[in-house]
Amino acid sequence: MQPCRRAFSAFSRLTSGSDCFALPRMTSKRLFPFSLRLALASSGIALSAHADVKLPALFSDNMVLQQGVPVQLWGWADANEEVKVDCAGHNASILCSGEGRWRMTLPKHKAGGPYTITFSGHNTIALTNVVFGEVWIASGQSNMEWPLRAAFEADKAIANSANSRIRLFTVAKRKADAPVTDVKGSWQECNAASVGDFSAVAYYFARDLQQAREVDVGVIHTSWGGSPAEVWMSEKVLAANPDYKQAILDAYPDQLKKFQDALAQWEKEKADAEKETKEFKKGRPGPPWKPAELYNGMIAPLIPYSFKGAIWYQGESNAGRAQQYRSLFADLIKNWRQDWGQGDLTFLEVQLAPFMAIKDQPGESSWAELREAQELATKVLPKVGMAVITDVGEEKDIHPRQKEPVGARLALAARGTAYGERIVYSGPTYKSLNVKRGEAILRFTNIGHGLEARGGELKGFAIAGDDKKFVWAKAEIKGKKIHVSNPAVPKPVAVRFGWADYPVVNLWNKDGLPASPFRTDDWPVITAGKK
Repeated sequence: MQPCRRAFSAFSRLTSGSDCFALPRMTSKRLFPFSLRLALASSGIALSAHADVKLPALFSDNMVLQQGVPVQLWGWADANEEVKVDCAGHNASILCSGEGRWRMTLPKHKAGGPYTITFSGHNTIALTNVVFGEVWIASGQSNMEWPLRAAFEADKAIANSANSRIRLFTVAKRKADAPVTDVKGSWQECNAASVGDFSAVAYYFARDLQQAREVDVGVIHTSWGGSPAEVWMSEKVLAANPDYKQAILDAYPDQLKKFQDALAQWEKEKADAEKETKEFKKGRPGPPWKPAELYNGMIAPLIPYSFKGAIWYQGESNAGRAQQYRSLFADLIKNWRQDWGQGDLTFLEVQLAPFMAIKDQPGESSWAELREAQELATKVLPKVGMAVITDVGEEKDIHPRQKEPVGARLALAARGTAYGERIVYSGPTYKSLNVKRGEAILRFTNIGHGLEARGGELKGFAIAGDDKKFVWAKAEIKGKKIHVSNPAVPKPVAVRFGWADYPVVNLWNKDGLPASPFRTDDWPVITAGKK
């Protein structure tokens, strides 16, 4: 009996992992000779192959589940296997589908914890330190990806970051040609060891939101530097729009062919240089982004995990197609909302920071057009908010290091938009223009306790007449309005504010929030028709 017990002990250890397909391999004749299999069978120990219950990476120790909405749980197991769940005192069970996947919806839970949640089938998984609170997704390109360790005053922020009521999950980068079912990552409590490589914007957002709401906050960070908006959208949504299909989906094969040709040429030049022992400094060409590839690899596998809303910092890679972004960005939001099926999920964006050379004269700007497209989403869709950051740009760096104000303003927007707090969470926003006696008189919303010019006279206003030629203008705050004028434009018809790659502006409300750049005209833009 002793050899049998040792063999069974080894069998137990080998089959206790999370590999759903391990057991069939463990029951081979090579591992279990006939005499041992006969002994085990006579003892009533079944040797039939089966797969353990397996959970997606999103379900791990330390996770945050969204309070106040039905709890979505899912995973994998044997076909028709019964999976039992004990979730914060609520017991439920479900039969796994014929395809080996199960999914269940449990009742709403109030904020609280920590709890242990168990999943039982052929095996049992116990997740510890689980809490119910507020869950947010953070996505976008490099300015969202930017880690806290590389942000302004990082050492101080990291040293003071420990907070068990903030939980962090980073989705490993993955491109995919079709939607995948899982990601790599795990939930971590926020502390000096876990936060340094986490998104700085997302951390500051979570920190401020947790302090204000006094509830556990979890952030799922899924972003990739340099990515355009269309890679975060589903192929189905892109294909359903004739303009996107032609300009984005159908254009990709030609872009890929050009890359392949350029790569072949680069490799030839490199080989020739090495053969002639010459120095070769030419950079390797990069592949084009494939539409939907990050949606497939980094968004689709998160569905249907319940969350409160999303924060989004992206647009730099679409600035050259700003007019297209006016619809593309709104459609991205609708894409996510439809796929999650949780109604009008709150979506909070970061307006692009100032970047590139400061110009002496008013002019056109693709970055200004992109900012306008971002603001448009707040007007055409419900529960969309925006953080304006005209004060934290860097002229020569597309990655401004000051991320704390960005996260703070997103948290304010969340409190006002997602949670309905009666606070001022936006800076002054252009409302209307009226011309009187040679002056353009502007009205604003979101003025809070009043308008103010920080650091002297108002800057960044330009004015034009019918000739559409803008010149700098004098601007004065008079009560709740701003009067704009220039003697060279006796009959003004349009005003622009902060309309530049790098706007130099100083209009704020007295609640400490900057005004969004704007234009009052609807004249043709320089990115019109660019795809």
